[in-house]
Amino acid sequence: MENYLEALRTALQNGEDAVLAAVIGSAGSAPRGPGAQMLITPKRVCGTIGGGVMEHTAEQLAREVLAEKRSRTQLFPLHPDGEGGLGAVCGGDVTVRFQYLPAQDTAVRAAAEGAVALLASGEKSWMFLNLTAENEGGLSVYGVQRGVCGAPVPKQALERLGAVPAQIESEGSTYFVQPLVRGGRVYIFGGGHVAQALVPVLSSVDFRCVVLEDRAEFCNPALFPGAEEVRLIDMKRIGDFVQVGPEDFICIMTRGHADDFTSEVFALRTPARYIGLMGSRTKVAFVHEKLREAGFTDADLARVTTPIGLDIQSETPAEIAVSIAAQLICVRAQSDRQSQA
Repeated sequence: MENYLEALRTALQNGEDAVLAAVIGSAGSAPRGPGAQMLITPKRVCGTIGGGVMEHTAEQLAREVLAEKRSRTQLFPLHPDGEGGLGAVCGGDVTVRFQYLPAQDTAVRAAAEGAVALLASGEKSWMFLNLTAENEGGLSVYGVQRGVCGAPVPKQALERLGAVPAQIESEGSTYFVQPLVRGGRVYIFGGGHVAQALVPVLSSVDFRCVVLEDRAEFCNPALFPGAEEVRLIDMKRIGDFVQVGPEDFICIMTRGHADDFTSEVFALRTPARYIGLMGSRTKVAFVHEKLREAGFTDADLARVTTPIGLDIQSETPAEIAVSIAAQLICVRAQSDRQSQA
């Protein structure tokens, strides 16, 4: 399915102006928080900022912005009796930026092209909306290797990037900044049924997955829709094939306790922010006893989440995949918030 940035690039290539409706603030109970995006062009709508009456009203306002060729910011009170309310009963407030993006603006076109390229490459990156801009596009993207694409961004703003959406003041302008491609990958040890179910679920919620297998017949990318890479490795020399950083996740679901042990030894020697191990209590106890004999402490083993995933009484590979994905979403959100504290 085409995402809103691909849709933006296509619209601009076709000479169509567009409006990017972005949630830049929320308070209380709201359908979506900062970072939700919806693209509106003369011919289509792509993405969502929460649905319901608010989104319907936002679409109408976006069409006004297209006609006026002028960006605006709008507060949506979601109270049944609030002044200017929409009759919604959520109880919160949502602030939406309607960024007008003219097709003839070369900086906007460069930003759209850059955004699609960054998504394809998986490079850690952010998107900027200049909230001070009215008639000009005010759209930029920044990749840690690619640099800035689109409208110029002050160096001071680039030095204040974080893991969650935020507003940044710099050189007389206010920017709404949000991660475009998050840092970190999910390294999945084992390419069996659960891994095959897990990869498409994780990729649908913006995790980049790398599958690691030592069996050639399981290293078929067709088995793992959405995987960034499928690697054939030697389980006795994992470190020759993988480098794990502090933003990465590790999920161990190999075909047996011997490979579980080897994978866990490797994982515990990395700074990974999450290590999950799939297996029965008996198998896990056996592997962990071997790890203690190898010199790992109880504090080391406490880094390992086992059984992997949230307890939702899952049984099938698809259900287990959902439980693991839910747990990784929680871990990612918690660590992102902690990094901003």
